[in-house]
Amino acid sequence: MPNDDELFAVVTEHNGGNHVRVRCADGTNRMGRIPGRMKYRTWINEGDVVLVEPWDWQDEKANIEWRYSEQDAEQLREEGHIE
Repeated sequence: MPNDDELFAVVTEHNGGNHVRVRCADGTNRMGRIPGRMKYRTWINEGDVVLVEPWDWQDEKANIEWRYSEQDAEQLREEGHIE
């Protein structure tokens, strides 16, 4: 579950490299950055549910903290946390 400064998001577009476009739970579209610790270990595709932490100094960008599996994403949808 997200902390106070984290949000659920859905990946809408893969922009190449370590950047993706995400639609956050607060309705904002942000540029998401995949950190190096996840880059080659966790593949992030369009439609995946992720946990993001928006930047303090640039609200239109965010770091991706976690990618949920399909089962976890479906459970979050059933519980009403995401659409």
